[in-house]
Amino acid sequence: VAYLDYERCQCHSEENRNAILYTLLSQNLNHKWGSHSPSQQRCLCQKRRTVCLQTPQVTCQAASDVLVKTVSFMKNLPSFQLLPWGDQLLLLNSCWAPLFILGLVQEMVTFEVMETPAPSMLKRILLDGQSKRQEPERTQPTLAGVQRLQCCLNTFWSLDLSPKEYAYLKGAILFNPDVPGLRASLYIESLQREAQRALREVLVPLHPEDQGRFARILLIASTLRSIPPALITDLFFRPIIGNWMLVCDLYIKCSKLFFF
Repeated sequence: VAYLDYERCQCHSEENRNAILYTLLSQNLNHKWGSHSPSQQRCLCQKRRTVCLQTPQVTCQAASDVLVKTVSFMKNLPSFQLLPWGDQLLLLNSCWAPLFILGLVQEMVTFEVMETPAPSMLKRILLDGQSKRQEPERTQPTLAGVQRLQCCLNTFWSLDLSPKEYAYLKGAILFNPDVPGLRASLYIESLQREAQRALREVLVPLHPEDQGRFARILLIASTLRSIPPALITDLFFRPIIGNWMLVCDLYIKCSKLFFF
């Protein structure tokens, strides 16, 4: 019971519905748009609040550089180039997000977020006549999602990985034989084992007294896939969509790396 009380959203409790203005505007909105369930209304719980970058220009540029380096890493691996073209695309689609996060860690990219300002209920009413002509509202990252991402980054930073550890760990993440549809899954599995073996071997001279470091690295690396790619896209790349020069530059750089 206590757990359910903690999880239950308090944004639309009876206390929040006592204000006269809230009541009048809610009735107006419900009359115009039909009744809305609490799940369809804006949630004010701290964990569910939508957020955006405080310094989008600086952070998005840094993220774009990391994305280019991520694609470059994959393209420059001879063993990756030997794979069938379809398998390359499947691995790229499946692994770009965890590799990108690992790139954020390696490049020490830090960022801060702030709450996304929401239009007032009065503004929604005044703009109701235009709502049908407007595009659907874009999704925004939640505070909970961003905090999970930052926690993942902080955990990796605490490991203080060396450049060789980063390289072999990226290989172990990229060559994932469990991706559906792979034609050369057995060969990809052997590449993953090779990368893991190289990672284990490089730990011996670097951390001779830390016997559990290899298992700890792989365990923490498994959490990378808990970060949805949509969160990364919405947080780091959606803010630059309006900046066509930056978007075109990023597209050209990634295309040259991967397709040529």
